[in-house]
Amino acid sequence: MPTSAIDSLIFRDIFGDAEMRRIWSDENRTQRYLDFEAALARAQASIGMIPKEAAAEITRVCRVENIDFEKLEQETLNIGYPVLGVVHQIAKLCRGDAGNYCHWGATTQDITDTATVLQMRASFDVIGSKLQAAITATAKLAQDHRNTPMAGRSNLQQAVPITFGFKMARLLATLRRHQQRLAELRPRLEVFEFGGACGTLASLGDKGLDVQTALAGELGLAQPDIAWHTERDRIAEAGCFLGLLTGTLGKFATDLKLMMQTEVGEASEPFVPNRGSSSTMPQKRNPISSVYITACAASVRQHVAALLDAMIEDHERATGPWEIEWIALPSIFTLAAGALKQAVFVLEGMEVHADAMAANLNLTHGLIVSEAVMMGLAPHLGRDRAHDLVYELCHKTGNEGTPLSDLLQQNAEIAGQLSADKIRQLTDPAGYLGVAGAMVDRVLQSADSIPAESRVP
Repeated sequence: MPTSAIDSLIFRDIFGDAEMRRIWSDENRTQRYLDFEAALARAQASIGMIPKEAAAEITRVCRVENIDFEKLEQETLNIGYPVLGVVHQIAKLCRGDAGNYCHWGATTQDITDTATVLQMRASFDVIGSKLQAAITATAKLAQDHRNTPMAGRSNLQQAVPITFGFKMARLLATLRRHQQRLAELRPRLEVFEFGGACGTLASLGDKGLDVQTALAGELGLAQPDIAWHTERDRIAEAGCFLGLLTGTLGKFATDLKLMMQTEVGEASEPFVPNRGSSSTMPQKRNPISSVYITACAASVRQHVAALLDAMIEDHERATGPWEIEWIALPSIFTLAAGALKQAVFVLEGMEVHADAMAANLNLTHGLIVSEAVMMGLAPHLGRDRAHDLVYELCHKTGNEGTPLSDLLQQNAEIAGQLSADKIRQLTDPAGYLGVAGAMVDRVLQSADSIPAESRVP
């Protein structure tokens, strides 16, 4: 009976993803063991190390449906590793003496590590696909809301106006960097391991590198320049990437949770009847996806730390750190895919409340553009005097609620320098957006997610 959130019949599709669970399942992992054993036999047969008939027979039986998992469980409990139990079963299934050539010159970690690389390769296909979906949805939000003004916030306080498109373009640029990181790390990661007892392939004599070369072609993975079975930087880098990616998703989810607050109301997760409802408060519409993105991202970060611990391996065969990966990798990939899935759902259907954004811009009676006023006065009064004068008027606006624009026009020192029209211009939040629009355009163009002719001018 499942006991973890990623396997729970109730929670598994909240915290995880069906395709990622399949990749990290016992059945698929065992099939990857079998794929390696069959590929090794074919590679060795291709250079005359073992009979071709034996390789064909080994390949024939290397199917996961041939494995007795109850027997494998018992043998794994006894041996401590599942690979040898798999080898025993397929060797017995082979006709003639073909079983004698199973696992020729290999060791348990060769098969385990290469199977893990195959699982990670498939996992990053899934991650890459979901990441592209998130990029496409984010690009559309950035384009659609290029000119939708809203309050930018610093230390949870209103700072200066931005646009919602600017906010989404920042996310888009970050997701694109993650896409670049993924493309860069995959060639480093997708390298098989085959070194024998201590990595020297001594059991294969002078044919070890020939077998490696043939095995690379069979597996579709890169040949290592040297054994890496106790050098775990590849695995740790994969984990660190997922930590970075989910960290970005966690930041997005945090922003959205804050924007969904009743007092803010600037955006909402997609509406689905009864989603986010409360058992006692009928009015509630809780930020469900954002909550689970936050939880997944936090959990991924802890698994990243575990994978970094797994790098500290002793000599040429580790006593314990290696097994940390067996615990952490299924969870880190499944949780990351779950966070991405939730993010794509939100980004593709997010409700943006431009009217609430506009209302919040006016919430402080003009204080959000105090910087604009100060910079407008600075050429006339000097920056320090302009700052102090505007600060005093902002304090009065905050206490009395009198619009800043009215106080500016009533102040003789300011009125002598700025016309009423200029004051109205400076206190219009939509007029103080800097080059936000140009930055959105640059990100959209670099993302190449939306045709140029459809971009907002």
